[in-house]
Order: sequence, then structure tokens, then C-alpha cells
Amino acid sequence: MEAEPSLWNVIVTGGSSGLGAAVAERITALGATVIVLDRQAPTHGGPYVEVDLAVSADAERAVTRALADHRTIDAVVTCAGIDVPGRLDDVSTEDWDRVVAVNLFGTAAVIRGALPCLRDRRGRIITVCSTLGHNAVSDGTAYCASKFGVVGFTRALMAELRDEVGVTLLTPGGMHTRFFDDRTEQYKPPADARLADPTQVADAVIFALTRPDGVEVKELVITGPAEGTWP
Repeated sequence: MEAEPSLWNVIVTGGSSGLGAAVAERITALGATVIVLDRQAPTHGGPYVEVDLAVSADAERAVTRALADHRTIDAVVTCAGIDVPGRLDDVSTEDWDRVVAVNLFGTAAVIRGALPCLRDRRGRIITVCSTLGHNAVSDGTAYCASKFGVVGFTRALMAELRDEVGVTLLTPGGMHTRFFDDRTEQYKPPADARLADPTQVADAVIFALTRPDGVEVKELVITGPAEGTWP
């Protein structure tokens, strides 16, 4: 991006917790303005638009509200993500659909809403995938379907926006966040699992955002050293 970081306005979805909160903190430290799109207000304060990203029309309207308050958007980082693990016939239709809606449709809707401004600003988009968007596992049909979709969506978007908007696909492995808290024990990492620190993954976002004009990071994979789902 051509503008100095202190002049950036950056949308971070899911910025109230987990990786999203770490990303918001790192970007704010650059002097940029972070607008969080989430169902809950961020504990660190700052601009916030309450939205359920499972509803695409609401996600687009949230971007419109952010633009009304801040006039421009220089970058979008889509950290929001959920999962309800289980065998296909054990996961309710409502839960299954919601995982795909938040992870894939919400990602597309926020980017669609910000795209005219991103084109004008020659901004950047970072979509957050997962190692399970490249490597499918049992009991993860909704999550894998949504994250495989994010991979395809992002790579297609790279081609569509070539030399207009920078697009990066970020693939993190398991991280020390609250993502696993509501799961039954069989779907939680073991206590001694060597998961990645989300602040270190957030540094990869900063690396992609701060490349000089004329250079783009297309894809990044960041995992802990013992990650079992990559490659």
C-alpha cells in the first residue's frame, strides 16, 4: 500500500478475540486505525461494528457503516472463523450451514463491500484460511468445505484483481486461542500440543501488509513446528 501505516484504515473481521485480536493489536501498533467487525466488542477498544457475519447482506452493510465513519478502507483482513466438529449426520443442518456462512460467505461479503474502495486505494486483502483448507480430515466436513472454499475464492480473487488490489492467502495451523474451548474433549488438542502463538501469526499479517509498492505476498503458511495437518 502506498500510504503510510498511520493513514491506513483496516477492517479486521473477528477482531475481538483470538487471531483477530492479535492482528488488530499489531496493526494498531503501526499507528493505523482498525475497524473490528464482530458479534462482540473488542476488549482493547477502538472502532467497532457489531455484525453477524453469517448473514452476507448484514456483512456488506457493516462495511458500509465503517466507510460512513472512516471514509476509506485501505485493507481487509478476514480473521473471523468458527467450527462445529462432528460427523456429518451428527452436526445439525443449522450448525453446518453457519460454519460455511461465517467462514466463506462472510469472507466474500466483507471483501465485496470494501472492494470499490480497495481498488481506488490500491489496497490489500488478506484472507485467513487453515491447514484444513488444504488437508481434509474426518469430522470436519463443514470446516474443511468452508476453508477449501476460502482457498479457491482467494486464488480466483488474486487473478481477478491482479495489479489492482494485493491479495494474500494466509494459512495458519492450530493456535493457542479460545477456538477449541467449547469443544468436547475428543475434538480438543492434547494438553501438551505445541500450538502456534497467535501474535507470531499476526506478525505474518503485518509482513504481508507492509511490503513496499510493487511487491506482494501471494501465500503464507504459518504453523507450530509440530503441526500435524501440514502438509
